Amino acid sequence: MPQAARAVAPQSPILLREQVGSIAVLTLNRPAARNSLSEGLIAELHGALREIHDDGAVRAVVIAANGPAFSAGHDMKELTARRGDADRGRAYFAEIMNACSAMMQAIVHLSKPVVASVQGIATAAGCQLVASCDLAIASETATFATPGVDIGLFCSTPMVALSRNVPRKQAMEMLLTGEPISAATARDIGLVNRVVPAGTEREAAIALAQKVALKSAYTVKLGKEAFYRQAEMTLAEAYRYAAEVMTENMMARDAEEGIGAFIEKREPKWQDR
Repeated sequence: MPQAARAVAPQSPILLREQVGSIAVLTLNRPAARNSLSEGLIAELHGALREIHDDGAVRAVVIAANGPAFSAGHDMKELTARRGDADRGRAYFAEIMNACSAMMQAIVHLSKPVVASVQGIATAAGCQLVASCDLAIASETATFATPGVDIGLFCSTPMVALSRNVPRKQAMEMLLTGEPISAATARDIGLVNRVVPAGTEREAAIALAQKVALKSAYTVKLGKEAFYRQAEMTLAEAYRYAAEVMTENMMARDAEEGIGAFIEKREPKWQDR
């Protein structure tokens, strides 16, 4: 009789999604590969963000990771495997870099706040992912780096998010030396909001997300979009635009309710409009 076929264990999903109240927790789940951003993981993250965009039950998002690393960046083994293509991988490299950039922009363009929960190393595109989130909580043992220069591959796409979060001199030092910085230094230069004891970063990130989730979803959406748009404008343009946004905001039902509640010394009742 033929030997019975050995059962194949099902593969674990590379991205996990959990709902904690009104918070969607997305967990990178490639711990053996240090949660490197493979083609599949980039697609899964982008797909989850699209779903969350239209999910009224979600008011904020936390991006976390399983294992000792938050994310080591792009999957270099996956990229190197395409060196054998007729074009030495050029088309594939462009596809991956553009797909990753689109996913990072989806975080910025999402109408709901996104909080990173960083428990280990966040390097290259992993550091980019942290910088792309609106808020970030780091374990005291977390480290951050853009070390592409060490392997002859300057972290040009991570540079975009990094340089929009930290002062130029600090960004350039990270990019040119590739040396890691501590969680405390990341906090001091503005890459993360808070540093917490190791093992508590996920709960701290969810707690921060829950604070924002208590606000009017309409107001948060309006404010997040305005924040990123005005940052690319001149001072005069930014003030003109912000005045328009505040005028629109003043006409909203939640602004009327919130101001009334403030004057009347009571808790506001949001309708998210």
